[in-house]
Amino acid sequence: MSAPVDRQLTVYVRRGCHLCTDMTVALYRLRDELRFSLEEVDVDRDPALVEQYGARVPVLAGGGQELCHYFLDRARLQEWFEALDDGR
Repeated sequence: MSAPVDRQLTVYVRRGCHLCTDMTVALYRLRDELRFSLEEVDVDRDPALVEQYGARVPVLAGGGQELCHYFLDRARLQEWFEALDDGR
């Protein structure tokens, strides 16, 4: 099932980061339930992203805003989806 464009999330990660792995695994487990698509971006592939995020990864973003970092904030994610749905 593909998610609508507005339910696109991006998780900024780096290799070897256990918090990044934890957040990504948790997001993939929620993907079907919450109906979103997920893009993983390795910050170390882009100097601008390294500058922007530094050691503050993982960072989950959606709709141009940061939703949480270090740990998945399920409540914040749910609030973001509800706000999207209310705006339709």
